[in-house]
Amino acid sequence: MSNTDLVRSWRGFLERYHSTTCALERALNDEHQLGMSEFEVLDRLAEWESASACAGAGKRVQELATSLHLSQSALSRVIARLERDGLVMRGMCPNDRRGIYVHLTEAGRGKYARALPTQRTVLARQFAAAPIGPVPAAKLRSKTKARAKVR
Repeated sequence: MSNTDLVRSWRGFLERYHSTTCALERALNDEHQLGMSEFEVLDRLAEWESASACAGAGKRVQELATSLHLSQSALSRVIARLERDGLVMRGMCPNDRRGIYVHLTEAGRGKYARALPTQRTVLARQFAAAPIGPVPAAKLRSKTKARAKVR
């Protein structure tokens, strides 16, 4: 791959990433009053429950931070908002008092179940509109010019 193609691929990736995250933020906030990071925490906790076949199964905050690529403090703020809204609960690990676990509440499971189709619909629409691969230079230039006019 040439340097030009490498840069085009990188910029195409960034364009798709930002377009997708903006669409997710907008849809999840408008329809469910959730941010994308909040949804991702609910999604990971729901997956964990499903994998362990145990409603109420928790996940260590440290494990969540790693899987979500968020700093410990950013994740703590997200969890605090979800906890304030009654969607998750935090608790100490009985075997390791240093470990803090987070788990879904019934309200959290319900909110997640209602938001999941919205998230999947946005992802399907975004990925169908922007297949993975290098973006032609002309398309990148036109998108860059369009963004410059908006600002």
